[in-house]
Order: sequence, then structure tokens, then C-alpha cells
Amino acid sequence: MEINIERMLNDLTTIVNYTKTPGNGCTRFSYSNEDIQTREYLFSQMEKLGLSVKVDAIGNIRAKYGTMIEKPSVMIGSHIDTVENGGKYDGLTGVLAGLEVIRIIQEEKLTLSRPIELVIFAEEEGSNFGITMLGSKVLTGEYGLEDLKSIQNEHGDSVYEIAKNVGLEVENVEKDVLRKDEIDAMIELHIEQGAVLETNNKRIGVVQAIAGMKTFKVTLEGDSNHAGTTPMDLRKDPLVGASTIISHLQKTAKTAALSTTVVTVGKITCTPNMTNVIPQKVEFFVDVRDVEMKGIEFISNELDKQVDEISMDHALTGKIELIGASDSMKLSPRIVGLIEKKAEERNDSYMRMNSGAVHDAAMMTKKTDVGMIFIPSVAGKSHCPEEYTRKEDIKAGGDLLLHVVKALAVNNNEK
Repeated sequence: MEINIERMLNDLTTIVNYTKTPGNGCTRFSYSNEDIQTREYLFSQMEKLGLSVKVDAIGNIRAKYGTMIEKPSVMIGSHIDTVENGGKYDGLTGVLAGLEVIRIIQEEKLTLSRPIELVIFAEEEGSNFGITMLGSKVLTGEYGLEDLKSIQNEHGDSVYEIAKNVGLEVENVEKDVLRKDEIDAMIELHIEQGAVLETNNKRIGVVQAIAGMKTFKVTLEGDSNHAGTTPMDLRKDPLVGASTIISHLQKTAKTAALSTTVVTVGKITCTPNMTNVIPQKVEFFVDVRDVEMKGIEFISNELDKQVDEISMDHALTGKIELIGASDSMKLSPRIVGLIEKKAEERNDSYMRMNSGAVHDAAMMTKKTDVGMIFIPSVAGKSHCPEEYTRKEDIKAGGDLLLHVVKALAVNNNEK
């Protein structure tokens, strides 16, 4: 039994055309017109399968096959939103593989032992509000109504307002929180977004842990002045301070932190951002990740010390804000073992590995047993137009997902 890869790729080709940036990657933010187009297409496919579809307060989609069976579901899926100018495969591959798994099980007329539920998480990337996995955080009860009213985008619009504007019943957020007794297991198929599988010549990654992360906004304020008339020893330059801190964090991560710790500064703004003016203010964002929380805490403490020291040395005012956090998660031995067993039975080349990227699956560990399947990203590229995963790898991942779901949700006497 195998997925229909051509049908799945036809779905993908249709959806990747729903982008705000044609010719320059996929830009499909949650709650955008492109997101709405994608949802309408997926709803049409779900209707063909007779799935029972629910859209919750934040926009997560839950589509169930086998509603007559009163048992906890096996949940499969991922997300459909992207970063700006992102790739075709991130998130969407897992959603379409999940849809294809349900199609095949239905076409084969297999008898379910428990329902199968396709989940599509909203706002996984954090492109609107700077908070990753917002949909799964709401679904698992980490964020409530007051949080959604206070979290805003760069234009000052809250999650609550935007959700209301697209017709979501956001006041029902507490009612829509997932109960533990609703779900037996959750499996997410995802592209690796790195080069580990390709480097090791493996087709399948069996994920055993997902990195935790913290994201900090650092603000340094100094004294804006003329670039030509202000002596070097009289300057209060926040950009010099920021560059010193950033350089120290990179060096510390390489030489003093755990081998699994990674630190990134990927966004920086400078005011007034003119060639002949000493900056007044600099803001930059620090992304710290590790599968061991002590690695994240080590860098977080280094950041605190550096901001204090550099602010004093350069006569600056420094402030650190924690704007996002998630704990590292060990995935379920039951599901990890099952994925591994099915990969062996299928003679898939596989390896156990950790995920440096955060995923909705990490949030779901609070509610159920979770597993993840990775498939290779060519050259490790992701979150960019060059993101690519080969057809044969997508099929291998989809087939493996199918056999894992079959083991969990189909009667044992059906081969």
C-alpha cells in the first residue's frame, strides 16, 4: 500500500500558486488572502472525502475521518503558512501527506479501529505576530483570550482583532482547547530544513527530540550626533555596543556552550539609519535554541551579562525583552519506536536525530504521544525560494506515514 504521489504533488502545485510573491518564493501568511485560498482548496478536498471539519477560534483546522468511532483519534498534519519569500515544502508537505493518507485508507476500504484526524495549525511560522506556533499554543491551552487581545503585529493590530476580521469565533478560545482524551497519538511529517539527512545519505529522519528556544528583543539607546564632529571618546554609539554583544554571543556559542546550542541574530534595526549620523537606537533579536534547556539558559545568562557590561562601557541604556519561548521536548518512545519499526520493515534508510527547528508537534507533547518523520532538504535549504525536497523522498516519507497511521488506526486483521 502506498500513497499516490502524483495526486499529492498536484495538490502541492495548486497551493504553491497561492502566494503574495509570485516568482520569489511562497509568501502565505495566516489570515491573508493566500491563506484563505489555500483553505478553500483544502476544504473542497476534505468535502470529497466526507470529513467532519471544524475550524477553531484561532483558525486551526481539524478534519476527522471515522467520526462514528468513539475513541481517541490519531492526528496527522502540519501547517500551511510560510515565512516571507519562503519555500514550497515547509509545512505543506506534512498537510498534503496527511490528506493523502486518509484518501488511500478510504480508497482501500480499510476498517478503522479509531478515527484519523487531519490537523492544520494556524500561524506556525510567527510571520504575523513574531510568535511561533501560535495555533498549537492556543489549541493546547498555553495562550488564552487575554493573550490574543494583547499580542499585536507591527501595525498594532491584535490577534483577536485579526481573527475576528476573518470571521473566526475567537471568543470560543477556551472551549476549543484540546483535551487529552481526544487524541491517542500525533505524527507530523516535515522536511528536515537542514542537511543532516543528506550528509548522512539517509532518506528518513526519526525525530527523538525537538529543540527548545527563546527569542529576545534587545534595545540599546545612545546619543545620536554628527558623524564628523563627535570625537570617538565622546560617543555613545548603540550600534557599536550591539555588534560587540552579537560577536560575543557567536564566539560563546562556538567555544563555551553545549555542542547542540545555536544562536542567531537575524533581525536588526538602526535609528535613524543614516550614513553620516551616529545611531540613536538599535534593536536586534536573539534566537537561542537547544535540545537541552541548560544550553539555552547558559546563553540567556551570557546575554544578560553582556547587555549590562556593554551598556555600562559605552554609556548606553540597555533593555532585554523575552518575546517567545518553548521548552525542548523528548518525543514519545512508543511512537518513535513504531516509526523506526515501520522504516525497518520498508527497508528505508533512516537515522534517529534531533530537530533544531521548533514544530507544532512539540506543543502537542503536552496532550498526547508524539512522533515526527523528517525527509531530506536538498543542500539543507529552507525558508527560502531554493527550498527543495525530491519527489522520491516525499513519497518515501508519505508511505512511511501511511504505514505508521495504519498500525495505529486500522484493525489489526487488515493487511
